[in-house]
Amino acid sequence: MHIRLTNTLSRAKENFTPADPSRVTMYVCGSTVYNHPHIGNARPAVVFDLLFRLLRAKYGERAVLYASNYTDIDDKIIRAAAEAGVEIDVITDKFARIYREDVGALNVLTPTFEPRATAHVPDMIALIEKLIASGAAYAVPSGVYFSVAADADYGKLSRRAQEDMQAGARVEGEDDKRNSSDFALWKASKPGEPSWDAPFGVGRPGWHIECSAMIAAQLGETIDIHGGGLDLIFPHHENEIAQSESANHAPLARVWMHNGMLTMEKEKMSKSIGNIVTVRELLDADWQGETIRWALLSGHYRAPLDWSDDLLKQAQASLDRLYGAVLRLKDVQAESVEAPSAFVAALADDLNTPAAIAELSALVTNANNAKKPAEQAKAKGELLAAGALFGVLQADPEQWFRASFGEHAALAIDALVAERVAARAAKNWAEADRIRDALSEKGVEVMDSGSGSAWRRRG
Repeated sequence: MHIRLTNTLSRAKENFTPADPSRVTMYVCGSTVYNHPHIGNARPAVVFDLLFRLLRAKYGERAVLYASNYTDIDDKIIRAAAEAGVEIDVITDKFARIYREDVGALNVLTPTFEPRATAHVPDMIALIEKLIASGAAYAVPSGVYFSVAADADYGKLSRRAQEDMQAGARVEGEDDKRNSSDFALWKASKPGEPSWDAPFGVGRPGWHIECSAMIAAQLGETIDIHGGGLDLIFPHHENEIAQSESANHAPLARVWMHNGMLTMEKEKMSKSIGNIVTVRELLDADWQGETIRWALLSGHYRAPLDWSDDLLKQAQASLDRLYGAVLRLKDVQAESVEAPSAFVAALADDLNTPAAIAELSALVTNANNAKKPAEQAKAKGELLAAGALFGVLQADPEQWFRASFGEHAALAIDALVAERVAARAAKNWAEADRIRDALSEKGVEVMDSGSGSAWRRRG
């Protein structure tokens, strides 16, 4: 199996070849922890979790090192802490925990490393000193800036000419930087803000230097894959490349990957606009984590995705069909098999999740049509193996349907099913049929087997 990935740097789909197959490295820009993560924040977490799973399937779980950071020092965090009258770590600890809980509910595996920016300030200071010594950065009273003019390759990721750069347009407090496109590596200390001592002045790091320092500390100077949202190509990832490669004289990443943006009614989802829905709000509204995950993976990761209740309903219906097949075979011991090659091939083709979902649908059909015990065992095993790689089918199927109806409604359905079982036992077929029809009106299908009766949402 060859994995092919679209490299933003080359604008081409390429065969992925890690520098060392026994140590495959990936870094994805994580969360700025000052508020609840919204569903747009969850898309890269889910997309790159899927890639993490695929890489582990190919190279082995211990061979893949995945780092996703927490930005726990920036203007928004400082402002949130000031408004709450607490230290910044009270804010960042709380929302880092919430982020991990919320994306964990979407079956996102915990990355190998979850570095925090504040734990790597000494690494950032050392990197900035290196850039100053080489002439790629300069210190002025307001802080330390990277000199974009000193980097002839600046703009190679975003394909922007230097004269068109607006990343570092002058803002209040940066009047002493040499060029408007120069960006901050270090910000001079301001009253009431957290600060660290450095040879070039007391202050705090800029945003871009954080990732460069954490990548080098956790994974090395050159990594195999760097990922994030499309909105990070410029200026964040462009600036990471500039500072890391100017300091280390080596590529920062071999492959750059970017997921498309989430929209709400065709408009970009953004906290500043206010058109957001948080992961927690969706979970509290009784959408199951796997439903949210499926919805996020229903379109190709590089394409925009319009978020809506209809998208969630479609995702739930698809998962109901998968869980229904597993439930129908609940008395069958699944054969221990790997995910089918056609399904894996779809994911290996630049995470082609629509094609992978089509393969999952075919596996459901196979499971529903299997008659002989050996065929059923193999079909169930293949479906569960593919689901595990996709990050779904991790719940008990009966609990899946109970959760989707809600526990109060599920208890009422249980009572009706029990009445129907009693009617059948008494050979009161008219009453059994009446109850079956009543359940059908509630959207419930009952499946009878030698071990009893189970129910699911009617497809």
